[in-house]
Amino acid sequence: MPKVGMEPLRRKALIDAAVLAIGERGSLDVTMSEIATRAGVSAALAHHYFGGKDDLLEATMRHILRELGRDSVAALAGVSDPLGRVSAVIAVNFAHSQFRRETIAAWLAFYVEAQRSAPMRRLLRVYTRRLHSNLMSGLRELLPEREAERTAEGIAALIDGLYIRRALVDGAPDAASAVALVEDYLETRLARETART
Repeated sequence: MPKVGMEPLRRKALIDAAVLAIGERGSLDVTMSEIATRAGVSAALAHHYFGGKDDLLEATMRHILRELGRDSVAALAGVSDPLGRVSAVIAVNFAHSQFRRETIAAWLAFYVEAQRSAPMRRLLRVYTRRLHSNLMSGLRELLPEREAERTAEGIAALIDGLYIRRALVDGAPDAASAVALVEDYLETRLARETART
């Protein structure tokens, strides 16, 4: 008989194992058995909790998005000035919980999977809308609407691009230089608008 309360712990262990397995492989080409072994459970139990690999991968993406959402809320709490809000959104996307080798590989694998999987595509749309909304919460007060929209799009593209570039190099991710690069872009956009007015 299964122990009461073990299901959430095992589900979390399987999700964490999926992130690590995807990170090592650099793709979604991992098996439920590999993930289950990493999590210390049987493949049958992994199938019991998630049905199939696609269900586990979707749950893993949802978990990463929940973590990012939670971190974003915490980063934005109490930040009232618009520039501070935009900077907080940029920084949280390069926080250690997101910008580490395994999670970067998982994000890239999910982007690729979204080309064929409607559920993954929906999840990535949720992410892009949330990022856009969080950026616009500060940018609207700093720039005219059209320029705010363009700047939010540029920042999002830089974040995605830095994840891709990070996946192609060896060594530990350098979050500070990534944040500095995006902040430089933001500063340039703001200076350009100031020069116009």
